[in-house]
Amino acid sequence: MSEESAGKQNRLKTSDSVGTGMKSHAGSSGLCQAGLQLESVKPDLVLSEAGVESTVVVFGSARIMDSEQLKTHIAELEAELKKNPADGKIKEKLRTAEKMKNSVRFYDIAREFAEIAASEEICPGKKLIVVTGGGPGIMEAANRGACEAGARNAGLTIAITHEQKPNPYITPELCFRFKYFATRKMVFVSNARAFVVFPGGFGTMDELFEVLALVQTAQKKRIPLILACSRFWHDVINFPAFAKWGYIAEEDLNLFRFADTAREIWDYIKDFYKDKDIPANAVQ
Repeated sequence: MSEESAGKQNRLKTSDSVGTGMKSHAGSSGLCQAGLQLESVKPDLVLSEAGVESTVVVFGSARIMDSEQLKTHIAELEAELKKNPADGKIKEKLRTAEKMKNSVRFYDIAREFAEIAASEEICPGKKLIVVTGGGPGIMEAANRGACEAGARNAGLTIAITHEQKPNPYITPELCFRFKYFATRKMVFVSNARAFVVFPGGFGTMDELFEVLALVQTAQKKRIPLILACSRFWHDVINFPAFAKWGYIAEEDLNLFRFADTAREIWDYIKDFYKDKDIPANAVQ
């Protein structure tokens, strides 16, 4: 086959896969809707069959490591830089890693909190199941804490450009992989009895403000929403300024609260439910 013919055939194949006109667009739209429905229904069915009815969702950065992980990571970068002293990318990665030393304690707090949440009852005879995004960092810390407490825990991973494997602490049958962020968020919210948000980047902020909007607009019933490690939040976001400019009501600032220790986070959640009842998770 000539180069010109091959090029023409490749162009035809590309056109066929993308589709042209309203008919093809409608078909791809239908497939997308079917995919969204399947992604939202299947995890709900699995969780329901597993008896998961009440969860505490933990959000936070995927970049945060525990002390040993970070020490190893820095040592590896230093070794790479020694071999390639002019490599600007390695230098930038090393600078970023050095900055993360201040965040090691966030990993420890998330791990401790999840262990407490998985071990102690939220209501008489009832416990919460820890759910995270299933990746590294704060997500790993929370799944790890629950796992170390001998409790089931779930991870809702997402297919993204920079591949992230599920962390090894997730209960295998409660580990899910999503293609769409929208359906993943729906599953996060569906059985949540509390949200705990640790320091993080744009992904964490997206999750935080999504939950705030749902609660503010009464699409989600008011539940505890705790921003862990207050120094970070006060440094990064001026929440009162939203009310100052009139974009939220003063009372909306009460939709969340800050906490700095694992015990403080848990005690607030437990106090919130002292006169309330929640669906029980199956005991396994």
